[in-house]
Amino acid sequence: MIYPRVSLYALMLASAGIPLYIHLPHFASSELGIGLGAIATILIAIRFVDLVQDPLIGWAIDRWPQAQSLFAGLAAGGLAVGFPLLFSLSEGPYVLAKMVAALVLLFSAYSMGMILLYGRSATLASEPTPRALITLAGFREAGMLMGVVLAAIAPLILAKLTGTSNAYPAFGWFLAAIALVCAWVARPIWNRPIIPGKRFSVASLRKGTTLHLLLIALVNSLPVAITSTLFLFFVEDRLELDGMAGLLLLLFFLSAGVSVPFWAKLSQHFGPRTILLIAMPLAIFGFAGAAFLVPGQAIPFALICVASGAALGADMVILPAMFSVALTQAQSEASLAFGIWSFAGKLGLALSALLVLPILEGSGFKPTAQNSDAALSMLSTLYAIVPCILKLCALALVFALPSKDITP
Repeated sequence: MIYPRVSLYALMLASAGIPLYIHLPHFASSELGIGLGAIATILIAIRFVDLVQDPLIGWAIDRWPQAQSLFAGLAAGGLAVGFPLLFSLSEGPYVLAKMVAALVLLFSAYSMGMILLYGRSATLASEPTPRALITLAGFREAGMLMGVVLAAIAPLILAKLTGTSNAYPAFGWFLAAIALVCAWVARPIWNRPIIPGKRFSVASLRKGTTLHLLLIALVNSLPVAITSTLFLFFVEDRLELDGMAGLLLLLFFLSAGVSVPFWAKLSQHFGPRTILLIAMPLAIFGFAGAAFLVPGQAIPFALICVASGAALGADMVILPAMFSVALTQAQSEASLAFGIWSFAGKLGLALSALLVLPILEGSGFKPTAQNSDAALSMLSTLYAIVPCILKLCALALVFALPSKDITP
């Protein structure tokens, strides 16, 4: 029962990752009256907190390994408090400061849980071998994707159930309940004996493929971060598919979830690098196809969601597993290393917001308003073309990895 509990804890954490970047720009701009440029600035500014905080959290988890239950509980508690605080905000005095405080709490809790979960891969796996680590990664990322699906579509479902256009307060309390229930059920996983490692140092990043994998993680996080940030805008304002965003999000993430066991199995037989070189072009074709869509084309965009979702499944299961194996083979303590990994992923999400939101705002784009052809064209370029270019860069980095990578 360890692996299903790992999936549950991952499900809880997932709500503070990609879904936050899907909903936050829409929520803050439409409900709080905050400009897209200001949102991007806030997100990148919070990364400076993470720059110091994430490695420190990883160090603390390695320093006090017997306190992992405490760290797991603190992470869940932070999410349970932070989500209602954030999504219950309303337009008024000091709303910007309140939003920043809630986001810092949420991202700190998310960091603690993610670093703990990923850093304890060798402990949570049935045995510290590449095959067992990839199996664990399959369960963990399946849970992450289930959490992403749940959190991505919940506000749209809650809006229909409550009959209101603003279901975000109910969404905040819903996520708080999910955090508490999942953390309670997952408690036994933190009682497993710790598998210790040699003390990790930043200098050790230069050994083997560790630094190379971190660079891939950063660059590869940018395309999906950009499309996640702009998804609701693209569906509602560019494709004019009102009311279909929830179904399309569900299709995208379900495709990713269904593909995870498939990619994990293939990577055990053919090697992770080979499978990434197959999966990444699938994402590029998906991004490129979105550039040619016109309003009302629901079915072609649904097919794009299926293809790009399947490609995301490969990224989510293979890259963290490669990093875990690299650390395990080096017998290094993993939590500090995954603190840096966590920062790289969140930096990618923030950089994507900083890259696209001010440009989109500068083009004259306004959510749920009548926009000019130039603004909508810019939205298409940022949603489809820019991720293509970034994914090609990530593909080149994977191609440069040594062909003898993780062995099954």
